[in-house]
Amino acid sequence: MRWLLIGYMFLFIDRPFEVWPWLGDLHFERMYMLFTLAVWSVYPYKRWLPNAQHAAYAAFATAVLVAWAMSPWAAQGQNVVEDWFKIVVFYVLLVTTIHDEEGLKHIVVGFLVVMGLYLLHSFREFLAGRRVYRMGIFRMIGVDTTLGDPNSFGASIVFALPIVIALWRAGVGGKLARWLLVGYVGLSSLCILLTGSRSSLLGLIVFFLIVIWGTRYRFTALLAFATAAPLAFVALPDSLQTRFETIINPEVRTKSDQESGEGRWHGLVMGVQQWANNPLTGIGPGAWRPANNTKIESHNLYGQLLGETGTLGALAFLAILACFWMNLRMIRRVRREMPAARNDLVFTLPSAIGIGVFLLLFMGNFGHNLFRFTWLWYGGFLIIARHCIEQRVALWEPEPEVEAEGVSESELPPGWVLHGSHDGST
Repeated sequence: MRWLLIGYMFLFIDRPFEVWPWLGDLHFERMYMLFTLAVWSVYPYKRWLPNAQHAAYAAFATAVLVAWAMSPWAAQGQNVVEDWFKIVVFYVLLVTTIHDEEGLKHIVVGFLVVMGLYLLHSFREFLAGRRVYRMGIFRMIGVDTTLGDPNSFGASIVFALPIVIALWRAGVGGKLARWLLVGYVGLSSLCILLTGSRSSLLGLIVFFLIVIWGTRYRFTALLAFATAAPLAFVALPDSLQTRFETIINPEVRTKSDQESGEGRWHGLVMGVQQWANNPLTGIGPGAWRPANNTKIESHNLYGQLLGETGTLGALAFLAILACFWMNLRMIRRVRREMPAARNDLVFTLPSAIGIGVFLLLFMGNFGHNLFRFTWLWYGGFLIIARHCIEQRVALWEPEPEVEAEGVSESELPPGWVLHGSHDGST
């Protein structure tokens, strides 16, 4: 079953049916999902993992349906709702069939491999001349059309990077895998720079700063980063240098750069206005353009959340974030009690997911990522990781301690340790 899920990840991310039209005409992705559902229906080991986060997602799904049903622009938002519920279906398949550490590792590694293939495919097409001219520069895009826009493509890359931390710390795959992970980070950084996406560059910088702060040699790493970043900048074409310079230097901004930056703030303001007009359910998912009579989307998560789903959606979304926090807090507490296992994937992955959620919220200031697949996929990974940890705790027995004087470690039974006596001796 896990191989079928990884295959669907590839179809969802790389979207070959959008690259080669004949696959789209065959509706290959639909046939694949129907086959996967058929296998799932007879899969003998599926079961529901108990976790409050399921209820939070269910509440948000209900809010999305109600907001869509109440929207005057329901027809325009139908594709958005349908596509999001397809992600929900994958989430259900994931959390009902993956219940062990080996399966979780397989799925997580598969996700990063799929992302690597997606980046390689997109980079190859970029070298072949597939790019867009926008904001006065040529920009790299993804091979797909759904999330292939420079900003969306760059955001997808940033949100996947925390998984590298989890696999690195867990030592999955040994030294060869670590070299591959270094190459993946390098390719990711290059692709983000070539997209010309300022928000993605900020996300990349924040990611690196988080990684550096978590290292033992943070000041040395920070110095190396401060040295490498300018070198990477000057290696870029002049057009991209000017594009990224507009982040901090208003004097080089063109009119389009100024409007693009202000559009993020306007997206928040318009979202609040639409929420005030429709406080319970907002204007409905996917209704931003017709409701606001604009050619662009909100480019702001918080404006999108309030404007398109109203109070119902906002409360459900807060519940999702609360469940992320509670799951991460529980796992962190267990990790402290089991220090010998702190570098196992079931402990390193939740920390990485926490970084991923932070990046989603941070970059939500610059992009409308409310219905992005990452929220559900990372939630599924976290729920499975917590289940695996709970299984460990149920079988875990702390090492026995003894109090003894004049007894050496070698004289104790295997697995026993000496406990300090009241006078400080052993």
